[in-house]
Amino acid sequence: MASLKEVKARIASVTSTQKITGAMKMVSSAKLKKAERAIESIEPYQNRLNRILNNFLKTETDYKSELADIRPVNRIAIVVFSSNSSLCGAFNSNVIKQMNAVLDEYKHLGKENIEIYPIGQKVYSAAVKLELNVQGNYKSFADKPTFEAITDNVTNVIVNKFIKKELDKIIVIYHHFKNTSSQILVSNTFLPISLDTAVETEADADAGKNSFSADYIVEPNKAAILEVLIPKAIKTKMYACLLDSNASEHAARVVAMQTANDNAESLISELTILYNKTRQAAITSELLDIVGGAAALEN
Repeated sequence: MASLKEVKARIASVTSTQKITGAMKMVSSAKLKKAERAIESIEPYQNRLNRILNNFLKTETDYKSELADIRPVNRIAIVVFSSNSSLCGAFNSNVIKQMNAVLDEYKHLGKENIEIYPIGQKVYSAAVKLELNVQGNYKSFADKPTFEAITDNVTNVIVNKFIKKELDKIIVIYHHFKNTSSQILVSNTFLPISLDTAVETEADADAGKNSFSADYIVEPNKAAILEVLIPKAIKTKMYACLLDSNASEHAARVVAMQTANDNAESLISELTILYNKTRQAAITSELLDIVGGAAALEN
């Protein structure tokens, strides 16, 4: 059995750890609220943009876009979103596992034909360790997501490469934020886009049930407007992926730190019981010695 000093030291150590995890939970909760506000701010714009795009595509059925060009896949890019730091449960390991699954699917292309755009230090480190074709380190975007940064450094780059036929397919891997306890790992095709069915969010679909298909009057023509709307929708989608990943990271860390707090509380309770039992055994042993000594003197 451990000594009283050892048990007391363990209780102090676990209590100290619990204070740290509690502080980290509070910080992550504050960051999560900020990330949720960012998502709520962009949703109305994204939904309206998608609805306008849908209405245009329904009437402009013969429209062709170079961003929807489906061709044989010889070279691809994977944009992967992770966090810069750990202590967020299986958040990063799931992302890396999904990246490896996509790499296995396209391994016949060779590593030199698979470009990796890592958003976050964790996936960057994993990609470098695997000796993949990493196109840069965009770890600053994971902590401070901005539309300009992700657009100028990633979205515009891969879109231009796709248009120039230097890339035939772009895949994004990220966590979609639903709520604090639920983040869904998503892996889907970013480019080429599909013009048959435009992407709508759940909120947009619900809003569309009670709306009408607008017949817009446009100048100079719908095709010219689509040339502007589609790139805007693509840029907004990539930024939404970044915000989703950022919010999911903080939510995962809140849950992880709450679990750590609960485990620490349980461990402290068990150690306290052990401490009391050890102290009681020591007192009992001392009493037995005293009684034995007194009995020996009487004899």
